[in-house]
Amino acid sequence: MSSATPTRVRRLPVLGALRLGRPSELWFKPALSVVAAVAPPSLLLVVLGRLDLAAYTMAGSLCALYAHNRPYAARAKVLAWVVLGMLGGLAVALLAASLTRNAVVLVTVGALLAAVQKVMCDATRVGPPAHVILTFVSSAALFVPQTLGQVPGHLALAAAAGAWAWLVGMAPAPLRPHGPERRATAQALDAAAAYAETARGGEEGAGARSAAYAAVHAAWQTLLAAGDRPSTARRALERLVVRAEVALAAAADADPARLRAWARAVRGTGRIPRTGDPRRDDGGPRRTDSGARLDGDGPRQDGGPLGERDELVGVAAERAVAPRPLWSRLGPLAPVAVRSALGCALAGYVSLALGADRPYWALVTAASLYQANITLTWSRAVQRVVGNLVGVLLFAAVTPVAQLGPLALVLCILACNFGAEALIGRNYWLGSVCVTPLALLVTELPGYQPTGELVTDRVVDTLVGALVGFVAAVAVTDRRAGRRVERALTAVDHARERAARLAADPAATPAALEAARRALAAAVVDLRATADAAAGEWWQRALPQERVVLAEQAAHRTLAATVRRQGLLPGPGTTSTYTHTEGASP
Repeated sequence: MSSATPTRVRRLPVLGALRLGRPSELWFKPALSVVAAVAPPSLLLVVLGRLDLAAYTMAGSLCALYAHNRPYAARAKVLAWVVLGMLGGLAVALLAASLTRNAVVLVTVGALLAAVQKVMCDATRVGPPAHVILTFVSSAALFVPQTLGQVPGHLALAAAAGAWAWLVGMAPAPLRPHGPERRATAQALDAAAAYAETARGGEEGAGARSAAYAAVHAAWQTLLAAGDRPSTARRALERLVVRAEVALAAAADADPARLRAWARAVRGTGRIPRTGDPRRDDGGPRRTDSGARLDGDGPRQDGGPLGERDELVGVAAERAVAPRPLWSRLGPLAPVAVRSALGCALAGYVSLALGADRPYWALVTAASLYQANITLTWSRAVQRVVGNLVGVLLFAAVTPVAQLGPLALVLCILACNFGAEALIGRNYWLGSVCVTPLALLVTELPGYQPTGELVTDRVVDTLVGALVGFVAAVAVTDRRAGRRVERALTAVDHARERAARLAADPAATPAALEAARRALAAAVVDLRATADAAAGEWWQRALPQERVVLAEQAAHRTLAATVRRQGLLPGPGTTSTYTHTEGASP
């Protein structure tokens, strides 16, 4: 006799999916960047009287939307890969369009491209806007009449615009070379302060703690991606992230006001706060549990006292670790790939069956839905439908202005680009209100078309893409979600055991202890992300929620013990000196 594992069905939100959030801290950067990237090529084509080619230059210009949260050393590489990925997808689409006009074949090619783009962006964590822009570019190109002789010229236009977008994305580097790292550090400090304010237990405190650990982990990843040559500014930022970690380990003793003051100073353009060594904040010499003297009079390395050097040895150790191979990140994404390919193909086929001239609108709508789980996919479907329906009304309102001439059309496109990036951080549906008229205006670059026909087709394709895409997501269940949670639990247990063993070993080196602490913190962040993603699946076996909570609690206790073993916190029963840290300098 077999026993059935209990299953559950999650309620899918509607109004909650439309709730507006706070604007993104970086909203103005992609908004201004995309305008700066789109405007020069488009205006040049207006002067030359070849605005019909603007769709190809815009494909390259839209690459300026990517990598704004990355340090400039990493941003240069990511933007280059985005441009190459865009050109690869565009090349396949243009070749397919030049070889066949069979709409079913073109939809199939578009669906396969969408699946590949989704998986590669998820595996490499490129985003936002991730695969949606790439899919929009390649899918639209599939249904533009081409000849083989035109393909090289159109790709050259996209490549030139992509190179310009790369320059636009890198332009702030000379003015504020550590801007991304400073923002990530400030976010970690603010998150640690928020947790310190709510560290009284309960659900709110647990949520703030998870958010704080995620922000600290993101800050470390940003600093690690900044390159292998440490600078004075980067060392100062690393010490501030250490302060955030200390606050997480001893939230009751942390000073939220001091953390927020540091965050404000880091966000500015002045000097980065110099926090000193947290193990000497009382002004006198102290020792770690192993007896190491921490009076700052020891040998120096990289211009810092012994205490500062010990704090940061884990950074160098982590930089020496090879990144996880790409192929190992592709396996868990198989259900997402199948969902994307199936949903996009079916959406395109249904759109064709209804007589649509632009089935790629339904295809792109379906591609934009797929998130980490069914609950998030449903929310995105609601947001997409609402945003597109409001967006077609906006398109109808701006069309008389756009049809005044080529220059007016370009200016309307620029305004929609700016509005989409400025608003999408508050909620996806709000950004879609501007994305929809943008997509419709792009179709008018080769020549003006009847507004009523465009609006009707867009509404129908939106509803088809959202409905068919979501049905495909429900049909292709992620059976491995529970197993990924189990693996994440095992990883946390192993990392916790190693950190606890090193914390209890008087002979453990600072580098080993710091690396173990960082590995445990990363494992906890991954566990929370994996558990949240699995919890949002539509129909599945019950997840071990209690084990996840207990594992997180045990890991946080071990992290606190590890930080105390490093001398960053006083021992149990002693007076904390954390709140008496050195103030932030301007």
